[in-house]
Amino acid sequence: MPQNPTFAMWRKLVERPGGKQLFSAAMCLRVPYFRTVLPAVRELEPGRCVVSAPKWWGVHNHIGTFHAIAACNLAEIAMGMLAEATVPATHRWLPKGMTVEYVAKAETGLTAVAELAELPEFGAAGAELDVPITISDRNGKPVVTGTITIWVTPRK
Repeated sequence: MPQNPTFAMWRKLVERPGGKQLFSAAMCLRVPYFRTVLPAVRELEPGRCVVSAPKWWGVHNHIGTFHAIAACNLAEIAMGMLAEATVPATHRWLPKGMTVEYVAKAETGLTAVAELAELPEFGAAGAELDVPITISDRNGKPVVTGTITIWVTPRK
């Protein structure tokens, strides 16, 4: 199946010096709201994406921790990049819903991992795909868990 252009760009850049940073910057140009968390894509392959974001004043809440909605933004980045690497160019995807649980205070920079247990088959009918996400602090402690459901259909 043909590869999604976003994933093709990742594969082209990842092995080059500064390639991950360039990819992350290009992603933020394409989706400007993502840059509010200063994301860095660390790993990207079909069925898996790892994205990190530093704790800086722009993501602070009223108690000085990583704001819950900024963490949700990080989750959406991880899901979106996973979808770009997983869904073939013959199909498109749209977010349909998100459920999250805030399980601990986020007092450091965060890392979001979106990972599918198995790669789905994409056919002629539309299908929902649940993408589980775990966001952990610098010490590996989960602070947010959730699922983003996407709707995948063939391109017209």
